[in-house]
Amino acid sequence: MTDNRVTDNRVTDNRHEQGMKVRREVLGDEHVDRAVAGTTEFSRPFQDYITEGAWGSVWSRDGLDRRTRSCVTLAALTALQAHNELAMHVRAAVRHGLTAAEIGEVLLHTAVYAGAPAANAAFAIAQRTLAELGEPSALPADAG
Repeated sequence: MTDNRVTDNRVTDNRHEQGMKVRREVLGDEHVDRAVAGTTEFSRPFQDYITEGAWGSVWSRDGLDRRTRSCVTLAALTALQAHNELAMHVRAAVRHGLTAAEIGEVLLHTAVYAGAPAANAAFAIAQRTLAELGEPSALPADAG
């Protein structure tokens, strides 16, 4: 029984290490450092869960490239109206090479299946985030 725990701990440790690596590559060191610094005894199980599950298992798989994973993530977050996660993942999508036009297409396509109100909010968040990143197409016409 002890051997299984050691093996399970090694698997968990490897998944956590891989998850932190991918999480930093996708979201950036600044975001991850903030999340780690804000981790409490209460929130640690959830941080471990997303680091090992989302980042160490799913985002680490070979089946989809990161551009595609970013598209799927933006669509899912839009459909779920997870507004406080969208800006972070718009930045990640840009980091993975998606253009503002491609991000817009993902949101427009999602509107057909998730509804216009969800996509409307996502467009507003994406536009604000892209403008913060200096994307010309997201700036008001009189800003230039």
